[in-house]
Amino acid sequence: MTAAPDMVDDIETLGEKLALAKASITNRFIGQERVVDLTLTSLLCGGHGLLIGLPGLGKTRLVETLSTVMGLDGNRVQFTPDLMPADILGSEVLDTAADGSRAFRFVEGPIFCQLLMADEINRASPRTQSALLQAMQEKTVTVAGKDRPLGKPFHVLATQNPIEQEGTYPLPEAQLDRFLVQIDVAYPDRKTERDILLATTGDMDAQATAVFTTQELLDAQSLLRRMPVGDSVVELILDLVRAFRPGEPDASQRVRETVAWGPGPRAAQALMLTVRARALLQGRLAPSAEDVLDMARPVLTHRMALNFASRARGDSLHDLIDATATSLSGKKVAA
Repeated sequence: MTAAPDMVDDIETLGEKLALAKASITNRFIGQERVVDLTLTSLLCGGHGLLIGLPGLGKTRLVETLSTVMGLDGNRVQFTPDLMPADILGSEVLDTAADGSRAFRFVEGPIFCQLLMADEINRASPRTQSALLQAMQEKTVTVAGKDRPLGKPFHVLATQNPIEQEGTYPLPEAQLDRFLVQIDVAYPDRKTERDILLATTGDMDAQATAVFTTQELLDAQSLLRRMPVGDSVVELILDLVRAFRPGEPDASQRVRETVAWGPGPRAAQALMLTVRARALLQGRLAPSAEDVLDMARPVLTHRMALNFASRARGDSLHDLIDATATSLSGKKVAA
């Protein structure tokens, strides 16, 4: 499957614009190119991203920079144990007019924006976390029996501390599945940390500049969905997702012994979108098997779980995903 000539021009133009956007982002969020690529991927695909890492690694700075560069109206909510759903969604208040009449008026919460930063989302109770479920899936919220549409586009970039820290509530599986990708933010290497020190402790702070408008981002999301994907890539995506379901006849013995539950169809949909975004970010017209291998970890890690025995042994989901993806890719090449 190949792209039409006019689509080729559009893809090339978008690739150049994405290069400018990435340069503007890395001007403030130094290093961590992989993290920048994955956050841009989540926006290009029209999805949501879950950034996992310890405090102080620049996750908030990254999201604020993205909001500016991509031309999005952004809000930030700091999740705490006492945060209530109405603090995010909004609520109705009773207004009294000059003539003494009374009527309810809806006061919008911070979720009514285009890019919502849910900071430390696992600090809030499950009741408050679930306030985002309908919004993330349907891009609308229901308050007082009335459906209220959110911004267009609407994205959630949530940050999360490691689950093992005290005072956190693990996100439920249904909500994790709504995140397009899981983005692991690690400590910077020594050179990157030196660059951060020099750039952020002076009297001048680098400023981000807008590269996209809201409409241009919507157009980019539409173009991405029209990008061609070869049959071999589609088959590899299906093989990969189904390989991690322990009940499938084609599942390996290792998967059956270590995986408690595997990814559903939404994982395959996420891979179909993210491999296109990776190709775009690298200036290519169509995704390849290499893109599938590269996106396997961020798409699948939060959509599956190890069983008790494998967790007790210290098995790693990342190692399992990498080994299975490489094995499947090798079989495709051999065939």
